[in-house]
Amino acid sequence: MLEEVLDYLNLSPGKVIVDATAGTGGHSQAILERITPGGRLIAIDRDEESLKVCRDRLKDFEASCDFIHGNFADLDVFLKRLGTKKIDGILFDLGISSFQMEDADRGFSFQKEGPLDMRMDRAARISAYDLVNNLNEEEISALLWNFGQERWHNRIAHHLVQEREKEPVSTTRQLADIVARSVPYRYRYRHQRIHPATRTFQAVRIAVNAEIEILDAAVRKGALSLKKGGRICVISFHSLEDRAIKFAFRKLSSEEAVDIITAKPQVPRWLEVKDNAKSRSSKLRVAERL
Repeated sequence: MLEEVLDYLNLSPGKVIVDATAGTGGHSQAILERITPGGRLIAIDRDEESLKVCRDRLKDFEASCDFIHGNFADLDVFLKRLGTKKIDGILFDLGISSFQMEDADRGFSFQKEGPLDMRMDRAARISAYDLVNNLNEEEISALLWNFGQERWHNRIAHHLVQEREKEPVSTTRQLADIVARSVPYRYRYRHQRIHPATRTFQAVRIAVNAEIEILDAAVRKGALSLKKGGRICVISFHSLEDRAIKFAFRKLSSEEAVDIITAKPQVPRWLEVKDNAKSRSSKLRVAERL
């Protein structure tokens, strides 16, 4: 929803915008084209490899950018370090990028054989391997339900613990195969449009990167960093994220800190979904600083 984001941010030359999930720089480039000359983009990402691609992509705008490798939960720290008191807009584009999914070595995709990693920041201490091989059956079951709403969480957790007693679960293919065998045969593909391992991989990834836990504080910091009239845009890709954003916005609104612009989340136009099937689950929420 690039065009929608650009419109909602009310971009113009001279503004200071934060792209809190810069990734490989797609949104960042489009924002810079509208805020330069005179504007400044603060590009943040916890994935150092993605940020390197972003920096290379935006080399023509280097004088107008600050690149920060870090977690957007520390937004206030980064702004203080840069001497930036208030900003004109901020974007959070949550979830995982195609750049990360397509790299088998990152371990995000069940469709590619690779190490069971899933860390957005490779310097982080805990990986998917650590969770899958060290949590007990009850903890794994709760993780799969809480972060993936996986219907067969108990069965998957039970089979996973049984399998890892034979050998550690160390690859994406191993985990995907265990999940597929845990789901009753008649439900594996016939009764669902997605691969049986989709929700398990989502749940493990969210847990590894503490994606839900940090959202409320990050959104709050982002909103309160805005100048009056500045806007915060958040794109989410599953119900857990969207629910967290909805409640964060409601709380800020009850404190009269923001005005919620999107009463209901905006979804992509059918033409965008037609061109990019991955966008079909995206939802955009927007609020404005009072």
